[in-house]
Amino acid sequence: MKTDHPYTPREIMTIMAAREIKDGDIVFSGTGISMLAAMAAKNINAPDSVIFFESGAMDSLLEELPFAVADPRIMYWSAANSRLTDSFATMQNRITGDRVIAILGAAQIDRYGNLNTTCIGDYFCPDLRFPGSGGGCDVTSFVPRCIAFMQHEPRKFVKKLDYLTSPGQLAGDNSRQAAGLRPGGVSVVVTNLGIMRFAKDTGRMYLDKFYPGITPETILKNTEFHMDVSTATQADPPTKKELRTLREDCDPQRLILG
Repeated sequence: MKTDHPYTPREIMTIMAAREIKDGDIVFSGTGISMLAAMAAKNINAPDSVIFFESGAMDSLLEELPFAVADPRIMYWSAANSRLTDSFATMQNRITGDRVIAILGAAQIDRYGNLNTTCIGDYFCPDLRFPGSGGGCDVTSFVPRCIAFMQHEPRKFVKKLDYLTSPGQLAGDNSRQAAGLRPGGVSVVVTNLGIMRFAKDTGRMYLDKFYPGITPETILKNTEFHMDVSTATQADPPTKKELRTLREDCDPQRLILG
């Protein structure tokens, strides 16, 4: 794809996720590209958003991109340096309403936004073992809006998860509510090919945006289950300003962008 300002798949993913964050949002961020997306949003389109971390740092200045949520740089000029329990209490606080948004990654996702971060293969004799839930199950159980970062491949967008780590819409329809969970879970999936959302009536994933140079057919070929693409439109590419801010202000050392 030729443009006046070319970008990498990781850069467009970061910017698309950043656009999902609005002023006033309270962003529960993890490590890596999720942290970079939160920083990009604060520097580009949501200056009044508040970022907080599992390790307890809240509303940090973030002049440099930290390596991880335990990096001392996340504590610089923070409004509070607390602890894990306070972080999760903030995440689950009903007073914040729909202002809390979380950013997650996963090994597998199904058509209802359920996530697997535990293993590939049988749980007791897996082909691959991953770190597990961490706080992921709590996040999708209690946070009203979640962004999931994924590489778009058939082995990741699967008909059936090898293990259910974090609930989305479970089996669709009203099954999440029937299980006693609050409305929420993954609301948007950002991949290297496009942006997916979930139908309010069925809970099923549908294609919302495909990136310039990508077709809906390409996305379907990389998805194991059927997905509605009938209303999909092309996403606006990253602007020169967004790319400059991302590269020069958020990750000048290219720790995440590579």
